[in-house]
Amino acid sequence: MERRAIDIWVGLFVLAGMVALLILALKVGNASTLFGGDTYRLVAEFDNVGGLKVRAPVRSAGVLVGRVESITFDTQRYVAQVTLAIDKRYRFPKDTAASILTSGLLGEQYIGLEAGGDEQMLADGDTIKLTQSAVVLEKVIGQFLYGKAAEGGGK
Repeated sequence: MERRAIDIWVGLFVLAGMVALLILALKVGNASTLFGGDTYRLVAEFDNVGGLKVRAPVRSAGVLVGRVESITFDTQRYVAQVTLAIDKRYRFPKDTAASILTSGLLGEQYIGLEAGGDEQMLADGDTIKLTQSAVVLEKVIGQFLYGKAAEGGGK
């Protein structure tokens, strides 16, 4: 009888550990918001999305307000269309600007929203007109080196 009770407690302990690992995996995989939450969709077009990924955070003033839902390529205009799922609690003016930013020097990329001053708010399916593409580190280094070479060649 005592052996059976120990087996049940061990089984419960293992089950609790597996549930904890599942919750941790969902948190790490940015999938913790899959279960519920009303959102509305916004579209932003960028010339270059860099290393932006689906499920990347969308932040405004450092606060998580949504996630990247999809990234597609427009073959007519040759731009990347990024669909954002924004929590309905957060409304943004029509002249909001979207930028692709990086956490730290080599961290993950996310979309930053800067609210404008327009009185009309963005609605489900609207497009954010003001966008700034990702900074490509190779281009910045190349421009710096080109500037230094031109500076040194003129002496």
